[in-house]
Amino acid sequence: MEILNLGIFAHVDAGKTTTVERLLYESGTTRQLGSVDNGTAATDDLQVERERGISVKSASAVINLPGLRLNIIDTPGHIDFMAEVQRALLAIDIVLLIVSAAEGVQSQTELFFKAFSEMKLPLLIFVNKIDRVGVDVARTELELREKLSPSIFPVNQVSSQGDKNCSVSAGEWYESDIWNICDKDEDLGEAFLNGEALSREQLEGALFELCGKGEAYPLIYGSAARGVGIDMLLNTLLRVPRAKFDDEGTVSGKVYKIEHLKTLGKAAHIRLFSGSLKSRDNIKLLASVDDDEPRIEKVTQIRKLSSGTKVVDCNELTAGDIAVVFGLQSAKIGDIVGEVLSAHKYPSLKTVPLFNVKVSDGTANPKPLLTAMQELTDEDPLLSCEWAPEEREITVSMMGEIQIEVLRYLLLERYGIRAEFSSPTIIYRETVKEAGRGFEAYTMPKPCWAVVELGFEPLPLGAGYSYSSNVKGEQIPYKYQRHIERSLSETMKQGLYGWEVTDVKITLTGGGWHFIHTHPMDFFLATPIAFMNGMSNCGSQLLEPFLLVKIVAQEELSGKIIGDIIAMRGEFGSPSISGGNVYIEASLPLATSMDYPTRIASLSSGKARYSASFDGYRPCPFELGKTAKRRGVNPLDRAKWILYMRQAL
Repeated sequence: MEILNLGIFAHVDAGKTTTVERLLYESGTTRQLGSVDNGTAATDDLQVERERGISVKSASAVINLPGLRLNIIDTPGHIDFMAEVQRALLAIDIVLLIVSAAEGVQSQTELFFKAFSEMKLPLLIFVNKIDRVGVDVARTELELREKLSPSIFPVNQVSSQGDKNCSVSAGEWYESDIWNICDKDEDLGEAFLNGEALSREQLEGALFELCGKGEAYPLIYGSAARGVGIDMLLNTLLRVPRAKFDDEGTVSGKVYKIEHLKTLGKAAHIRLFSGSLKSRDNIKLLASVDDDEPRIEKVTQIRKLSSGTKVVDCNELTAGDIAVVFGLQSAKIGDIVGEVLSAHKYPSLKTVPLFNVKVSDGTANPKPLLTAMQELTDEDPLLSCEWAPEEREITVSMMGEIQIEVLRYLLLERYGIRAEFSSPTIIYRETVKEAGRGFEAYTMPKPCWAVVELGFEPLPLGAGYSYSSNVKGEQIPYKYQRHIERSLSETMKQGLYGWEVTDVKITLTGGGWHFIHTHPMDFFLATPIAFMNGMSNCGSQLLEPFLLVKIVAQEELSGKIIGDIIAMRGEFGSPSISGGNVYIEASLPLATSMDYPTRIASLSSGKARYSASFDGYRPCPFELGKTAKRRGVNPLDRAKWILYMRQAL
């Protein structure tokens, strides 16, 4: 049986979970149609999801078709859970991107599409909610081509749009579409230029072949709530060419999700690219493609979905499939299972948390809460739980306030802990203002000897951190150079202003050791001093997060909205006017725009549409930003730092 892993993605309220329910129902997998509004959706299994009517965790379901097992991964649509969306990318073969005909292309839709197109994933677009009053499918199609790709081709057409009696039928191929598809398919283009009449089967065959290569995107119109277009969606999905997998090949896969179950313990969700896994097998786990210290774990149990959301025990996971594997106690999200194979993609996870929140349970013993938060961080590494023993504080990172509600629910439901959360504070970052040098010679009091010289160079915004060494092994043995690199990655979490340092290239340019006096820990002590010395010499530039926002509101509000954007230190392009509405795209500092969705809703009497996505970090005037309280001893206080590292404090 062939296997296809389908990831379903959409901006919030586009009807993603409703579409999943329709696919399950129309395929005969479920006997009753679930509802998001009624809290009966099959893939919304958390109480908080049913209460709010939104997905906060990726969820799986299976549809068994003749000769095909279709694994569906339903992902959250809210920006707060973008990390969950990115993790799902580790498991999928093909993408279904859902766009609401009522809201059109949102900033998050563009963000999704960019990620998928870069990975060359086969992608279908389902334009949902064609029954909504006032929709304009022609405008939506034009917007999709302008903002996503000109290589979008409708496979059906709409009748009675904006009406509960809407319907769809096989679409026509317009000359512009024929020219476009022929331009991408050499054989088809030659036949067209020779004057041959191209059949619908030829055109669609070329479209689906190109879709399989990630070079063209079929578009299907429909209404999931009314079941319109679902059969066409499923048929189109089945016509896209599928990759072949080798069960007999080398074991290679990816951990894309971690859960902790009350009865069975830690559960690793694994997508297998090749080979097979069986119960009692010993397998290798790698943190990255460059990991030279693999962990060996033993599989104790394998479970997977049989139909819909029903789970069954099985003895084997084969290539191309996904399953839940138990016994892998050290497994982390993003781990490579088995061997690294050049033929497979191992995408990295790049979501950036925007807020810090302090969490407490009001008791004198923080251990139960800390243990619970560490377990939840294992399931969502973005939370990045940190314990500060001096202040006795637990800090977690996150994308937004809805995550606080979810964490509060999980702590109470799973661990019986009633947690309190502080108000979110924005996470700033730092970078160096100019190139410079950092130096430390730790040679007293004996026995010790570690000399570190670092070069600093600013990198473009968004480039991240880069490290290299110009020092030979005779000058500093490579084992000590690895200590320097490891120490840097930890030290960079706090710069001069207490924020993580980024967009900088650091080069080990010099240093020294002593064959008698150097202790293995000396470079862990000296490197942070050299780093902070370099930050002082180069100067630190504060960086703040920006959001890319899209606003649709009544035309008469355009002047007020533009004034608000300017007051928030935002930047915006030329507004467009259509159908009595103004369309504005802007980049806004998070610090000034956190409450703007509420303000614009009030301003427009609830008629405005506002969507936002992360737009990177940019320089922030020091007086308009914030510093963070340093955790632990500052290496700039050299004497105290040495005492601290030598455990003399």
